[in-house]
Amino acid sequence: MEEKKNLWSSYDEAAKKELHEINEKYKACLDAGKTERECVKLAVEMAKEAGYQDIKDVLKEGKSLKAGDKVYAVCMEKMLAMFRMGEEPLSNGMNILGAHIDSPRIDVKQNPLYESEGMAYLDTHYYGGIKKYQWVASPMAIHGVIVKTDGTTVQINIGEKPEDPVVGVTDILVHLSAKQMEKKGSVVVEGEALDLLVGSQPMDKKEDEKEENPVKAYVLQLLKEQYGIEEKDFVSAELEVVPAGAARDFGLDSSMIMAYGQDDRICAFTSLMGFLYSKPSAKTKVCLFVDKEEIGSVGATGMHAHF
Repeated sequence: MEEKKNLWSSYDEAAKKELHEINEKYKACLDAGKTERECVKLAVEMAKEAGYQDIKDVLKEGKSLKAGDKVYAVCMEKMLAMFRMGEEPLSNGMNILGAHIDSPRIDVKQNPLYESEGMAYLDTHYYGGIKKYQWVASPMAIHGVIVKTDGTTVQINIGEKPEDPVVGVTDILVHLSAKQMEKKGSVVVEGEALDLLVGSQPMDKKEDEKEENPVKAYVLQLLKEQYGIEEKDFVSAELEVVPAGAARDFGLDSSMIMAYGQDDRICAFTSLMGFLYSKPSAKTKVCLFVDKEEIGSVGATGMHAHF
């Protein structure tokens, strides 16, 4: 049997320096793209810098594509296809590279905000195959978009800046968890218990006022002040809950990377970099970044979509 070699032993100092530069760019992409929408936005920005045009603009101008042209198409802000036209006709085939850009997470439901026992929560459901016990007692951030009743879109990113508050899912103290510790790992934390704790402070009120849910009311007041959104706007929101914090070097030798979402954004990153810096070829080249792989590639933005 051939002995497996550690790749680190094959790198000289120049290669290690180049690898470090690539890893820093990779970590920056992981931080900027924690959701599929953010990944598409980032990839489009990088594609434009590399000379790619939106296919909608090309069609609007009535242009025909020729060998060497570089175009991209976006589907619902959550799926991206990039093309570099080759010399051969498409009937001769294409070289296609693909990766998915969705990762396991917790999603906020459409009518989520409620108060219980003097605490305000967001009702959630999990997306993809998560180990639910790993998502408790850790700082979480909220990413996403809210479409207001006037049609404007508000970008949400709470918990990533050092000065931001974070949210999270609570767990039981160890000396109260004897029954919990007897459960299998798959049910030690139930999916229904993954609601997000977002507040405990009641709204200030005058003596003659009575507020039925004062903590919930204060959370809504903060959302109104900071984002201009109201409770009814949650109906048209897409909010994703992900681990808060930046990608970090891992290990005392900094030889690895600790970050959320590396499945499968490490493939998306290498696919994008390889595609952007590749040379022209006879066949048309295509790079796909798709959503919904974690739940079977279904829906309008998955690999089974008509797009």
